[in-house]
Amino acid sequence: MRIDVIANTNARAYRQEPSLLSSVQKISAARAHVHPTQHVDELEAICRSIADRGTDLVVLSGGDGSFMNGVTALARVFEPRKLPRIALLPTGTVGTVARNFGLNGPPLDLLQRLLSRPDDFSTTSNMTLRVRQTLGAETSERIGFMFGTGLVARFMDIYYADGALGYPGAARIAARVFFDSFYGGPYARRVLTPMPCTIEANGTRIEGDRWSLICAAAIRKLGIGMNITYRAGEDFERVHLIASRLPPYALGPQAVLVLLGKPIQGAGHVDDLYTSFVVRFAPEGPYVLDGDNLRASEVHVSAGPPLDLVSLPG
Repeated sequence: MRIDVIANTNARAYRQEPSLLSSVQKISAARAHVHPTQHVDELEAICRSIADRGTDLVVLSGGDGSFMNGVTALARVFEPRKLPRIALLPTGTVGTVARNFGLNGPPLDLLQRLLSRPDDFSTTSNMTLRVRQTLGAETSERIGFMFGTGLVARFMDIYYADGALGYPGAARIAARVFFDSFYGGPYARRVLTPMPCTIEANGTRIEGDRWSLICAAAIRKLGIGMNITYRAGEDFERVHLIASRLPPYALGPQAVLVLLGKPIQGAGHVDDLYTSFVVRFAPEGPYVLDGDNLRASEVHVSAGPPLDLVSLPG
């Protein structure tokens, strides 16, 4: 079996443990080819060399943003050919996407198990999101798993400003927003106040020009118990869109429903599957794709290419 490991050496685990890369290379010796990267611009050349040579499995090592950038580069160079199987080895701050496929824990243990005991793992077919943004005269396209704006973008701003402290840090922010929302405190207003933007779904404008939450995902578990996109993957050709115009005092308490995997309620709420949707900002605004903070004047979201992802049952 031909296996390639693409390692983002800027991911947190590699920065905190300088010997991790050499350990990955040692485990992979004679079993997989390791491609260290330091910048996203290196990915396309690496993925093209892999595609030209052929591979049976590509292991992406990094955080959620690394997975998104790796899948985007692979999709670009393999098109229109079928993508190889992909395994997500979490070495970032959270690894939300990898957790959805049971890939969590010490990365060296996971890699050793994957390379020496492949029968422990299965393959899961999963949808993706195709996200095309426009900013000024420039357009770009990415393939990812989790899109959000409104409270998602503001939450991630605070998360990174606090030092990107992983699940514990994210949970503390979420808890503070939740309790602050009951009395309309400034922290909750900072995150939950509706953001100026519009939504067009399946070619039809949805009423409302300020949205507190817009979210879509190709996975169901978005971290810290947030199972908001509970219909993700129900139809690989349609995206589960969640959007709300609720003010902070009404949206915050809905976190209990989200934790239970139940729909958010309230006037003006959107919760359905769409072939595509477009979010427009004036003149531009923030959004988050797989943990990466980005800006655009317009973002078009639709279903991306399906992936065969390695999963660990249970």
